[in-house]
Amino acid sequence: MESTWETVPGQMRRLGPILTIIFVILIIAAIAVVSSLVKIDGNQVGIVEKKLGGGDLPKGRILAVKGENGIQAQLLAPGWHLFYWPWQYSITKKEMIEIKEGFVGLVQASDGRSLPADTIYAPEWEDPDKMINAEYFLSEGNGFKGPQLSVLKPGKYRLNTRLFTVTTAPVTNVRVGNVAVIKSNVGEVVDSKDRLVEVDQRGIWNKPLGEGQYYLNTKAYEVTIISIRQTKVSYTVERELGERRDTQPIRPITVRSADGFTFPVDVRITYRIDRENAPRVVAMVGDDELVLSKLVTPRVRSTFRDNAEKVKALDYVQNRSIQGQQSAAMLKEELAKYGVTILEISIGDVGDEKSLGTLLKTQTDREIALQEQTTFEEQQRAAEKQKALTKTTQEAEEEKRLAMAVYGVKVASEDKQRKIIEAQAEAERVKLIAVAQAEAYKKISEVIGPDNAALIEIMKLVEAGGIRITPEVMVGGSASGTTDALMGTMLRGMLDKQAEKK
Repeated sequence: MESTWETVPGQMRRLGPILTIIFVILIIAAIAVVSSLVKIDGNQVGIVEKKLGGGDLPKGRILAVKGENGIQAQLLAPGWHLFYWPWQYSITKKEMIEIKEGFVGLVQASDGRSLPADTIYAPEWEDPDKMINAEYFLSEGNGFKGPQLSVLKPGKYRLNTRLFTVTTAPVTNVRVGNVAVIKSNVGEVVDSKDRLVEVDQRGIWNKPLGEGQYYLNTKAYEVTIISIRQTKVSYTVERELGERRDTQPIRPITVRSADGFTFPVDVRITYRIDRENAPRVVAMVGDDELVLSKLVTPRVRSTFRDNAEKVKALDYVQNRSIQGQQSAAMLKEELAKYGVTILEISIGDVGDEKSLGTLLKTQTDREIALQEQTTFEEQQRAAEKQKALTKTTQEAEEEKRLAMAVYGVKVASEDKQRKIIEAQAEAERVKLIAVAQAEAYKKISEVIGPDNAALIEIMKLVEAGGIRITPEVMVGGSASGTTDALMGTMLRGMLDKQAEKK
C-alpha cells in the first residue's frame, strides 16, 4: 500500500509538465476562440473581409461568393459568431439601412453582370428581398451591376453596403386635383410621332397616374405633376381671390391701337388641363409653370395685341366685350392644340389716365353732349306728343259737342213730332168725343126734346164743375124759363170762382 501511494505522487510529478502544457494549450485555445468571437447587435450587420486562405477573386468581381479573399457577399446577422480571427478576417459593423415614411430607397449595385446594351437600369425584381441578398444577387439571382429599377419601401433593411449604395427620394404622392405624367427611361423602345407611348414602354406614358401614393424610382421614371383644376390668372395690377400667385407678378397686357394709342388692358383668363390631355401637355410644353409662362401667357399677350392693332382706341374701349369674345375664340382654337382648354376670358379696365385720359375725356364730353341732345330730342318728342294729344282731345271734345248737338236736334225733332202726334191724337180724341156726344145729344133730343136734352147737359156740367146753385133766379113756368134760370146761376158761379182765384 505504501508503495502504491508513493507511486501516484511520482506519476503526478512526471505528468505535471504535460498537464501544464495541456492547460496552456487550452488557455491559448480559449484565448484564440474568444478572440474569434464577433458580436453583432440587433440593429447592425457585419461586413466580412477575408484576408487570406481563400484565393483570388475572379477578374472583374468585387465581392466574394465562394469564400475567396476580399469582401464577402454574406453578411453576419445580429448575434455571436465564432472563428472570425482578426488575423484572417476584418469585420466592419454597419447600422441597418432605414427608409423613412414618405421616401423610397434607390439602390445601386457595385458588382454583378453588365447591363444589356441600350439599358440604363437593371430590370425590376419581383421580390425585392431577394435583390438585397448580396449572396443570392451575385449567384443564382444573376443581378446586374448599376442602378436597380426596384426600390425599397419605408422600413429597415440588412444589406451589404459594400455591394449596395442606397439613396432616398420622396415618394410620388399625387394629391386630389392633380395627375402624375410619367416619362419612363426604361422599357421597350418604340417609335412615336407625338412622344406618347403605352404604359411600360420607354417614353411619356399616354395615361397619367391618378390620386394616390406610388413607390417609383424617380430617376428611372420622371414624374411631372399636372393640376387638372381650373386655373385663374389675372394680367392686371391687382389679383382676385383664388388666382395663381407666381414669384413675379403678371403684368397687364399693353396693346397698341390702329390710331397709335398705347394703353394697358386688364385681362382675366380661366383655363384647365383635362386629365386625358395632361400627357400631351407635358410632351409639348412641360409642367404647370411652363404651361403658364411659356404657352398661355405669350399666346394671350400676342392675341390681344394683334386684335388691338385692327381697331381704333375709342372703338376698343367701347367694344371691349367684342374684343374679349374675339380673343377668346382665337385662344381656344390655338391652345386646344396643346391640350389646354380655355373656359373664360374677360376684359376689365381698358387704359388709364396717362394713356387714354384725353381721349376718354373727349369721349365723355361727347357722350354728355349726346345725352343732352338725346334728352332735348326726347323732350321735344314728348312736347309734340302732348300737343298732338291736346289737339286730339280738343277734336274729340268738338266731335262730342257736335254729336250732342246733332243728337239734341234729333231729339227735339223727334220730341216735336211726338207732340204733334200727341196733339193730333188728342184732337182726334176730342173730335170723336164731340161727335159721339153730338150724336148722343141728337138722339136724346129726338126722344125728350131739345130743351130737356139741353137741361140734362147743363146739369152734367154743373156736376162736373162743382157749381153751387142758389135760388136767386125766378123760375118761370115754361121750360125755357127754367133753362134760362139754371144757365144764369151757372154763369154766376163761374164768375165767383174766377174772382176767388184773383
